[in-house]
Amino acid sequence: MSSDFDEQICAPASSENDKVTVDDFIAYLPSHSYIFIPCRETWTGSGVDARVPAIPVLKKNGQPKLVNGKPVLIKATKWIDANRPVDQLTWCPGEPLLIAGRLVVDGGWIERKGVTSFNLYRPPRLKLGDSQRAQPWIEHVHKVFAPNDAGHCIRWLAHRVQRPAEKINHALVLGGAQGIGKDSLLEPVKHAVGPWNFHDISPTHLLESFNSFAKSVILRVNEARDLGDVNRFSFYDRTKIYTAAPPDVLRINEKYLREYYVFNVVGFVLTTNHKTDGIYLPAADRRHFVAWSERTKDDFAPDYWNQLWSWYRREDGFNHVAAYLSELDISGFDPNAPPPKTPAFWDIVNASAAPEDAELADVLDALDNPDAVTLVQLIAKATGETSEWLMNRKNRRAIPHRMERCGYASVMNPTRDTALWVINGVRQVIYARADLSREEQVRAARRLQQNPQKS
Repeated sequence: MSSDFDEQICAPASSENDKVTVDDFIAYLPSHSYIFIPCRETWTGSGVDARVPAIPVLKKNGQPKLVNGKPVLIKATKWIDANRPVDQLTWCPGEPLLIAGRLVVDGGWIERKGVTSFNLYRPPRLKLGDSQRAQPWIEHVHKVFAPNDAGHCIRWLAHRVQRPAEKINHALVLGGAQGIGKDSLLEPVKHAVGPWNFHDISPTHLLESFNSFAKSVILRVNEARDLGDVNRFSFYDRTKIYTAAPPDVLRINEKYLREYYVFNVVGFVLTTNHKTDGIYLPAADRRHFVAWSERTKDDFAPDYWNQLWSWYRREDGFNHVAAYLSELDISGFDPNAPPPKTPAFWDIVNASAAPEDAELADVLDALDNPDAVTLVQLIAKATGETSEWLMNRKNRRAIPHRMERCGYASVMNPTRDTALWVINGVRQVIYARADLSREEQVRAARRLQQNPQKS
């Protein structure tokens, strides 16, 4: 590629003995920094020039340009700026290292001639073994979890290995007592997707502003547990953007770099030892598959873990599991379908529910769980303390949250700036079933507005 220096052409002066060369870097022009390609780390220009030898300038005939008999040299960073610039960073499994002619914006890809996006994604490098020899891992998964739960988990993990560029619209919740092998189950999968594509964070990290962990094929939130009455709900709301799409892209806030967009293909895994005082899940949730183990430490022989990890490390167990997950038939696995609701899921839902939630659900049952409902209708049907709670204005801010936990969401009136609906001359909020599409919710609200007595 020609440079900007008059008629001169620059060429790298690398040799086979150089450990680091200009070919290992790209120039990220928006911040005028440099990306070290082998590990995708950011370098300063002075760091690159200190590590990479200066490069001789060549004439058009390929001969070195000399001054006073000595070759003219330029800094490595100047050569990289001229020959290896990129206009944007992203992270997108399935795309090449340098993505020509496309940029990522809030909605996804746009076409643009003459630009290049640099792909921070690194594919796994693990050598595949023999899928027929993966039985120790398969048996471990089935030992930890019940057959149906184990089968779903294996298909979910196989999807991550086979289709890292495709989003799974629900998370795995792997629960049970300490020391039963939940993390040991995931260790071969980490190597199968590439350890750099498998990240571990704590629940508190998920609530912080820096989110480089979103560049994950699998993101494990370790030991998710009760964060307090308020934070449990904040944690659940925060996970929504990672457990399902949309959004199709996520904005990454990473130290020392400008914010940039990556594709939302995160496979979200929660591990926890706490069922009744752990995460919050509403009854209408469609984003979590809960696999709960009834095993205890005593169910495993003293040498069980030594044998399993010896097989992993000394008998190519990681490679065999990678081969098995790569070859498993997952044609019947729908990554967009809501996951089955297991008994453990309902245990968590019931443990999370406040008494007011159950009482409000009883009122909705008495109304035959209509497609749409107003607070006035709820008050008219409620009795005793439930009626008093609904009528108390101090509780009005809590009602939308209670309704959401009962499977109802407020519906915005698209024809009014206030978003309220006028029923019998009174402006009101209408709640519709959350399992309806947005269009169906609006239609249900219109029917209620037009015939409030029949709804």
